[in-house]
Amino acid sequence: MRLTLKSLTLLFALPSLSLCQNWEVGAAGGYGFIRDVSVSSGTVTGKAGFGSGYAFGALLGSQFNRIAGGEIRYTYRADDLRVSSGSTTAKAAARSQALHYDVLIHAAPKDSPIRPFLALGGGVKFYQGTGVEPAFQPLNNLVILTHTSEAQPLISVGGGVKFAVTKRTLVRLDVRDYATPLPTSLLAAPGSKMSGWIHDFVFLVGVSTKF
Repeated sequence: MRLTLKSLTLLFALPSLSLCQNWEVGAAGGYGFIRDVSVSSGTVTGKAGFGSGYAFGALLGSQFNRIAGGEIRYTYRADDLRVSSGSTTAKAAARSQALHYDVLIHAAPKDSPIRPFLALGGGVKFYQGTGVEPAFQPLNNLVILTHTSEAQPLISVGGGVKFAVTKRTLVRLDVRDYATPLPTSLLAAPGSKMSGWIHDFVFLVGVSTKF
């Protein structure tokens, strides 16, 4: 794939580079929960998607004016592939990486000690199956969990709160819904009907520095 992480980073950095007044850099860790999608084959129905797992990432942001800003975010997710029907579940190791640019609208000026904000942006999410494909997988009549990679466009929606610990140090609470179309290379469903988007709800606690 010609679209690389480096080129995407440069692309998303342009708004910050052109409008930047103050910079913020930070790191965060947390956990993510993913909503499964429905899948059916004949009279057999089930759910497919990704499991819950830890998350960590980094950000580089800028402040445009008193309340508006923007940031580039990278988030790594450990989220295994899975398919289930009734009491039967099949899983395979997987991971994902999100790279996106968000516009932030704060509810308080930039010098306030507590700053709630809303965030909206877009980017790309890279899915990768990392486990060994078994010779036989339960529920392969519904979905086949594959050891492949796939990139999908990403919509990022969420918000959070920034707490000023010192003049330059912030503690952040962030929540994001990372929504993408189905990665059908990883969740292969030949002969099955599968619908919906993947919604990854990620909760993060982080520390950042202003400069």
